[in-house]
Amino acid sequence: MGKVTGFMEYERLEEGYKPVPERLKHYKEFVVGLDESQAKVQSARCMDCGTPFCNSGCPVNNIIPDFNDLVYQGDWKNAITVLHSTNNFPEFTGRICPAPCEAACTLNVNDDAVGIKSIEHAIIDRAWAEGWVQPQPPRHKTGKKVAVVGSGPAGMAAAQQLARAGHDVTLFEKNDRVGGLLRYGIPDFKMEKSHIDQRVKQMEAEGVVFRTGVMVGELPKGSKVTNWAKESISPAQLQKDFDAVLLTGGSEQSRDLPVPGRDLDGIHFAMEFLPQQNKINAGDKLKGQLRADGKHVIVIGGGDTGSDCVGTSNRHGAASVTQFEVMPQPPEEENKPLVWPYWPLKLRTSSSHEEGCVREFAISTKAFTGEKGKVTGLTTVQVEFKDGKLVEVAGTEKTYKADLVLLAMGFVNPVASILDGFGVEKDARGNAKASTDFIGGYASNVPKVFVAGDMRRGQSLVVWAIREGRQAARSVDEFLMGFSDLPR
Repeated sequence: MGKVTGFMEYERLEEGYKPVPERLKHYKEFVVGLDESQAKVQSARCMDCGTPFCNSGCPVNNIIPDFNDLVYQGDWKNAITVLHSTNNFPEFTGRICPAPCEAACTLNVNDDAVGIKSIEHAIIDRAWAEGWVQPQPPRHKTGKKVAVVGSGPAGMAAAQQLARAGHDVTLFEKNDRVGGLLRYGIPDFKMEKSHIDQRVKQMEAEGVVFRTGVMVGELPKGSKVTNWAKESISPAQLQKDFDAVLLTGGSEQSRDLPVPGRDLDGIHFAMEFLPQQNKINAGDKLKGQLRADGKHVIVIGGGDTGSDCVGTSNRHGAASVTQFEVMPQPPEEENKPLVWPYWPLKLRTSSSHEEGCVREFAISTKAFTGEKGKVTGLTTVQVEFKDGKLVEVAGTEKTYKADLVLLAMGFVNPVASILDGFGVEKDARGNAKASTDFIGGYASNVPKVFVAGDMRRGQSLVVWAIREGRQAARSVDEFLMGFSDLPR
């Protein structure tokens, strides 16, 4: 490594945030990244540890020690080459990945992990600024046509890999812009959409054709899934027109809360609320936008989507924001000897929480209450684990005032009608059934139809979606050509 004793000499340096009062006034990113000298010092903390657990902790298996060393040596151009060899979109993961690589860092056993995510962020931002990220069109075309359905990170990664292999790739997206949940699920203050747009330009130069506003198959009547399609195409037509079809849609069916009063106005899924603000930020006009101005907001669900609702509600000017989590409050620090190098269970406080939010743990909603058809509050009860089950704690019922309730309890499965339209077999959880085997991986039960990303594995991280998109691209390439030089 560049500096063998660096991990003993330097402390972990976190990326900074702009002040809360300043960032609440807009929807722009507010993270202050590492400068060149800070990234060099942070890279110097990477140990010559022999077995880089960070590499296996990262779903795309980023070659982390190598790019850390290159940053320390000042060779940023080769650092982005190493980073791009495993990750198509480090500007996405460098902003919104929870960094399981850092949990697996050897230094994390008894110290603070190397700031791997912040180094990745610094590498890709410099690469774009220096003009090192350029289109990589194929030298030869295969004449094979591939349809990729769903333009989230899995679909984008797969499309880019397949285009570079020489195939004619068309990427279908039901909404009006490319990006899937990156575009209409993740707030702009966590990742501005210009990062997606610049990748789209690169991919277009590599031969990818984007068809937005096209619904492949049908959504069931009354579906709450975001859909701004202006035309549709049948699965049968897609199978007829293309040599292979890869389904990379999201796990978009939100988990509901069927308790008394659920039909009151003012109770919405998070994915009704968040996409609207992103469209407004993009310059679109919407009638009847869901807003939290002056309202008492209850966010039900303690994960990242719930946190995004908190941050957006605060930017709207909510009177108060309270977030519920049904699980008990986790410890502030994990038991490292017990859990390392795996992802630990511990209390995580996001930047949105710091902007203003009351967090309630071990709480369950029993009913919504309202007046004249509109929600005005809800009734809760504390819960605890007994014999492996969550049970109510007697005498703990409580009422909360609520003008707007946002359900952010995760996603249960992809839209069944889409998979049924192709005849794709589903697993017990309602996801598309396919293995990840090296031979024949990501192939569904339907000839020449492949599945990857959240549609196959269920709700997951952006970095897992990129991994699945890359691996599925290799399987599709091998199916079409009999062999593949694409990395897995």
